[in-house]
Amino acid sequence: MAKPISNDKREAIIKHKEAGESESNICKWLFIHPRTVQRVWKKYKETGSYEPNPLNNGRKPMVSKGTMDKIVLKIQEEPDMTLQELIDEFDLGISQAALCKRLVKLGLSFKKRHFTQMVKSEKM
Repeated sequence: MAKPISNDKREAIIKHKEAGESESNICKWLFIHPRTVQRVWKKYKETGSYEPNPLNNGRKPMVSKGTMDKIVLKIQEEPDMTLQELIDEFDLGISQAALCKRLVKLGLSFKKRHFTQMVKSEKM
């Protein structure tokens, strides 16, 4: 997908179209495609705004923001919960790695626990 044109050019398109200039002249002056002029003008007439539409790039998260907020609260209540326990409790359809990545993005970190076996020294 191409990068949206600048707001300066969008303003110029609106100004020239309101002044009655033809699309072909506007295209020559601003070095843009005629379809761009048509799209910007159409959006301005329909909405009154010339701002570009937001880019909706990327993959959508499988866990909603509301669910993530509940997970964070649960972690604050019970900080020793494992990722698998969180997945089971909230019935999430994601892997432990995916949940871990989401929690790290929220600023939560995990410390590995090093469990060592207690060795009793017995005298023989």
